[in-house]
Amino acid sequence: MLNIIGFLVVGLVAGALARLLVPGEDKMSIGATLALGVIGSFVGGLLLVIFTGREFGDFQTTGLIGSVIGGIVALLVYRFMKSRA
Repeated sequence: MLNIIGFLVVGLVAGALARLLVPGEDKMSIGATLALGVIGSFVGGLLLVIFTGREFGDFQTTGLIGSVIGGIVALLVYRFMKSRA
């Protein structure tokens, strides 16, 4: 149970940092920011596993950085999809 809560907290932090680092205004709720961060954590974790060979799910500083990078990628994809709709 604690791992799920920690994963959600890291996701929220990663989503908030991604939104702060990407210029522009996004009208997203806290839930949407959390979803962005969780998706970003998954994408960033997957990229770290592919490029570094680390275990998926281990919390490390590089995991948080990867989560923020994944959140930025997810946010840019979200903006692209929103602009096409």
